[in-house]
Amino acid sequence: MAKEKGRKLIAQNKKARHDYHILDTYEAGLVLTGTEVKSLRQGRASLVDGFVQLDGHEAWLYNVHVPEYTQGTWTNHSARRKRKLLLHRAEIEKLESKSQETGHTIVPLALYFKDGRAKVEIALARGKKEYDKRQTLREKQDRREAERAMSAVRRKQRA
Repeated sequence: MAKEKGRKLIAQNKKARHDYHILDTYEAGLVLTGTEVKSLRQGRASLVDGFVQLDGHEAWLYNVHVPEYTQGTWTNHSARRKRKLLLHRAEIEKLESKSQETGHTIVPLALYFKDGRAKVEIALARGKKEYDKRQTLREKQDRREAERAMSAVRRKQRA
């Protein structure tokens, strides 16, 4: 069997980038059971309600939905169980101190396989206010309109 190389994206949390200001990102390994890995290899997972909680110098991933493996038997996992994250002690201590500040939380951004191992990208984030979300959308629309205008000018110059 050939060794896997590269990064294969399983799930992404686009809503997190909309709802939070991303301050810092970390890559963490996951402690998974066999049926969870098989379910993830089928590309099935959801990070929408996920969050990370630190207790006792350990990081835990909550509310990430990994559906049960279809060919699984009685050894199947529960879909929303808490999963342990594998981080260095220094990273956990840094996250612990930063997340104590008001308005800060730790959210998962992406779930992927890197060289055959399941990884999750987590971020230290601060919640956005409603007007921040509107401003971000407005900037995105303005950028899109400017790109359209520039491409239209380029098309006219070629013709």
